[in-house]
Amino acid sequence: MTELGTTLNGQHATRPHTAGPRGAGGHPIGQHPAGPHQGGQPPAAEHPTAEASADEHPAAEESTGQPPAAQRPTARQGGQQQNGGHRTTPAGPRPSVLIATRHGESTANVEFQLAAETGALTVPIGCRDADIPLSMHGQQQARALGRWWAALPATDRPRSVWCSPYVRTVETARIALAQAAGLGAVPVSLAVRHDERLRDRELGVLEMLTGAAIEAEHPAEAARRRKMGELYYRPPGGESWSDVALRVRSCLRDLCEAEDGRPVLLVAHDCTVLMLRYVLDRLTERQLLDLEQVRNCSTSVWRAAEGGLSAECWNSTDHLAAAG
Repeated sequence: MTELGTTLNGQHATRPHTAGPRGAGGHPIGQHPAGPHQGGQPPAAEHPTAEASADEHPAAEESTGQPPAAQRPTARQGGQQQNGGHRTTPAGPRPSVLIATRHGESTANVEFQLAAETGALTVPIGCRDADIPLSMHGQQQARALGRWWAALPATDRPRSVWCSPYVRTVETARIALAQAAGLGAVPVSLAVRHDERLRDRELGVLEMLTGAAIEAEHPAEAARRRKMGELYYRPPGGESWSDVALRVRSCLRDLCEAEDGRPVLLVAHDCTVLMLRYVLDRLTERQLLDLEQVRNCSTSVWRAAEGGLSAECWNSTDHLAAAG
């Protein structure tokens, strides 16, 4: 497989955070670039997410049409090799390659970035979190993801897509697939399987609140959150990172069974992708909290190895350079 991405490492992130350093892959592990999130989350590891609902469709076959080998991206280009290629999952059915990406920049990412810069208590978002669309910049990122997808070797090109049912993830998958299909790399009819277990972290009473609003309106919750940490803190009516990890484990079991031996693309959210790494690489809480935030439309890759899936790269954004 061509080398797909960058390093291994939920709510709404910002443009400075989304695109990442141009042409430099990801940030070193443990470095936390700043950026506000929905629910007033602290940057990087101290940050939540939300989403829900599902439809399932059979996956379709790939087509040919890749560029010469020397021109293709590969899973270690612009990225950090993770865990020395150690086995990270139990033996059994598994995809040949698992590629995970976060949706492109959303309109909420933009609004929460502005709120963080100004200290605003509210953001002008009237819809449900599940209905938030991509920004124009996020659409450009999704097209860049599709071009990267099309440039992969035929054996590594995803033949199946598993996607969160939230609007921003559905749009990301649709745009990327259209771009890759337009370049002759995959069938136009390749189906996308929507699974509610890939939705973003739900924040309950903190949903759509800025950091300043949480401190002002829910000071006791803000203090409890700092004490418990994101892995175990569950806001009233919402989820902890551990709750998200439970549904990610469930989804992975079904995905491995259904996609045995096939390359797969998973389109989800910051927290969901973060928990995917937590589960696959068996991280400790400390290792998890030391990870950088998952960037919009970044690529993280695991490859089938003896007995399981082995981390190959994490959070790469090299392919987004042209998206600005």
